[in-house]
Amino acid sequence: YDKGPFTPSGLSVTMRGRVQDTHRTRWRYGDPVQDPSGRLSNLGGTARTLDDVDGPIELEPGLLSYTGYAVVDDSASLLMTQDGWVRPRPGGGEDLYFFGHGRDYAAVLREFFRLTGPSPLLPRWALGNWWSRYHPYSDQEYLDLMDRFSRAGIPFSVAVLDMDWHLVDIDPRLGTGWTGYTWNRELFPDPAAFLDALHDRHLRVTLNVHPGDGVRAHEEAYAAVAEDLGLDPSTGHEISFDITSRAFVQSYLRRLHHPHEEIGVDFWWLDWQSGTASRIPGLDPLWLLNHVHYHDSGRDGGRPLTFSRYAGLGSHRYPVGFSGDTVVSWESLRFQPTFTATAANVGYFWWSHDVGGHLGGAKDDELATRWFQLGTFSPVNRLHSTHHPFNSKEPWRFGPQAEQVMTRFLRLRHHLVPYLYSAMWASHTEGTAPIRPMYHDHPQAPDAYTVPRQLAFGPDLLVAPVTWPSEPRTHLARVDVWLPPGRWYDLLTGRRYTGDRTLALHRPLADLPVLARAGTVLPLAGDPMADPGLPPDHLVLVVVPGADGGCTILEDDGTARPAERHETRVEAAWQDGSRLLLTVRPPTGAGVRTRREITVRVVEVVDASAVHAHAGGRPVDVRVRSGATPAGEGPEPTEQLVGGPRSLTVDVGEVDLSEGLEVRLDGVRAAEPDVSGDVFALLDQAEVAYDLKARVQELVDRTEGRALLGALHAMDLPGHLYGALVEIVAADG
Repeated sequence: YDKGPFTPSGLSVTMRGRVQDTHRTRWRYGDPVQDPSGRLSNLGGTARTLDDVDGPIELEPGLLSYTGYAVVDDSASLLMTQDGWVRPRPGGGEDLYFFGHGRDYAAVLREFFRLTGPSPLLPRWALGNWWSRYHPYSDQEYLDLMDRFSRAGIPFSVAVLDMDWHLVDIDPRLGTGWTGYTWNRELFPDPAAFLDALHDRHLRVTLNVHPGDGVRAHEEAYAAVAEDLGLDPSTGHEISFDITSRAFVQSYLRRLHHPHEEIGVDFWWLDWQSGTASRIPGLDPLWLLNHVHYHDSGRDGGRPLTFSRYAGLGSHRYPVGFSGDTVVSWESLRFQPTFTATAANVGYFWWSHDVGGHLGGAKDDELATRWFQLGTFSPVNRLHSTHHPFNSKEPWRFGPQAEQVMTRFLRLRHHLVPYLYSAMWASHTEGTAPIRPMYHDHPQAPDAYTVPRQLAFGPDLLVAPVTWPSEPRTHLARVDVWLPPGRWYDLLTGRRYTGDRTLALHRPLADLPVLARAGTVLPLAGDPMADPGLPPDHLVLVVVPGADGGCTILEDDGTARPAERHETRVEAAWQDGSRLLLTVRPPTGAGVRTRREITVRVVEVVDASAVHAHAGGRPVDVRVRSGATPAGEGPEPTEQLVGGPRSLTVDVGEVDLSEGLEVRLDGVRAAEPDVSGDVFALLDQAEVAYDLKARVQELVDRTEGRALLGALHAMDLPGHLYGALVEIVAADG
């Protein structure tokens, strides 16, 4: 740097050693963000909103780059004062941040969080399912719906009330009823009792507001706000929204929000109507609105939370993100996995999408079901729909198969809360995104950059959302997947695959690829209907064979700044593939829970000659079940969801973990791939000629290897049939 004004000749950075694996080793001031040659360079970030989006949009630049560096121009941002307010920068100038980490993407995010503050912890209950619909519910109608969900075994943890909680039919001389802070007493005659009733059902509540429309004379709090600001309330003049006025902000919070919180509102949905300009040059009002609300929500020592749109780099500090009103279409669904994962490139981990889409479109059971499946493996799973009598997301409003699958995946989401909450702790302390693109974990693998819709979900799972409709003859949808090296097990089907390759997977409506690496121990909540805001009484530990491994279950006391986290370490060790020793170490941390019901489920294992369990060195009686649950006993909560049909379940029961737990399985017998049976099941569902089915089955039963693949290819099979057959016969290499 020549110490003068920035110029290409006066400011440059050479990155010897850090980026030897890339074609670019020098940056000069003014170089474009994207490589002008069209080669892969900046990997993108996110965008403010998906309002009215139907397919992909251009994303803002991110912090990660294939070429090894990224530059952030922060010159237009404001400065924070010591008392938490903002002021313009004095004297202008340019303020650049240079990230030159090569393809060490983890280091980029760690440095970014060191500069800006970490990704915060959400309340545990925020990881459950959210119900939202733009509809003028009455209090009893809403409670009846929540009770019907419960009777159907469909869990929710957050109740979202869109616009109609407040007055919307107001005098036109005052403007529209688009925003408001006064309960509609015709629909909600006793708001406090209604909120109490939701809390009694273990639901937390958020209300929708559009702050940009200000405060009008019809509001119950209008006179108090006017007097706070030295205005005459008798004039009836609108009080404009002004986030740059400290007096307005203090009254806005004190008069319009705190009274609702005092009767039970848990957090706010800040719908964006405030534009991009304010009275302070360079200040985006949405950014300051998010900042103010987030910190105010934690004023009483609770864990802060707000729900609003993205306002640029640094917005990770104010989760959760609302991505806006997308169009109901396959194109919208197809873009959402990429949009979600790529946001990790700017540290923005907690997007909430309108699962199922919001605007337009047509009723499509398959599209809606695939969106529910994506929502299960999204950062926040919020069902939502627009103000329309025919557009709503209750599973029973779809066909019987769609309803069954939607229900299964909503239950699965609540099973996954312990795993996802532990991943959130890693995002908070280590900067590892809970949902991220594959190249975060495999930056040197070219194939990792070719699957933008494939997600790394937590430390051990790989999810490939299905975003194309099924082929009508096989009723299968195709998704192309890249598997990193190693062995991978599909947790929903039990099928295992060798990695280090790209392959086409085919799934019926009931499934999507959810693959776990060998050695994974997946901690699940045993009861999906229990309150997800509390650590589960019943833990199900799903063990994936093929390698030693384990997991660390991270929990805490739920406060804004937990003094320490609680850790329960689980380790799985295999000996000769026929003996499994599962060890649950004594939990650590002040106030940690030690007494729990434990179930162990081993994937693709059909039998064991002996099973023993010891808690604190003392023997514990166990119950061992292989395959399906015995008739008349009902399904184990996770058996229909995780592990496939050929797994071994060990019910340990309630034990004291304060001195640890050991579960040993001797003489373990692994399930062998049932190629013939899987092919028969595939052919049985396919709508093709019976004689063709018979010829294919006979060929599979008497031929193998390359000869089989060649013979199947020569048959010129219809639809996805050939690809699905190849997947089955070649899955395990």
